[in-house]
Amino acid sequence: MAVFLKVLFIFALVGLPKEKIAQTRPPANKIKQKKTTRVFYGQASYYANKFHGRRTANGEIFSQQKLTCACNVLPLGIWIKVTNLRNGRTVIVKINDRIHPKMNRIVDLSKAAASKLGYVSRGLTRVKVELLDEKHAPGN
Repeated sequence: MAVFLKVLFIFALVGLPKEKIAQTRPPANKIKQKKTTRVFYGQASYYANKFHGRRTANGEIFSQQKLTCACNVLPLGIWIKVTNLRNGRTVIVKINDRIHPKMNRIVDLSKAAASKLGYVSRGLTRVKVELLDEKHAPGN
């Protein structure tokens, strides 16, 4: 056993010969491209009333009655499906704003969207965020 560990230690220090390394790597055209993640998990909050009527990052006027949200992870203008992991309720919202960079939340929803998810009284909840294809977005 001790001999095996010594040999293993020597190979770790010296490494494999270059011929062996080249054989262990897949050819460049065989490397699979990693798919972009379309599902995110994290904390959700909702906008304070003081933001009602202010401009969002994409120039729209924020309204607590619209189904919109702020998100730093995904691009502006896309539609996402947000699921409350506590009760299973879902809502489809449009990203039209950004969250303050120091916030570690994944989305900040309008009050209308938060009430559809049923967490207005709690303030925060754990959610699953799914990126929607254009064909699944509202109005398409």
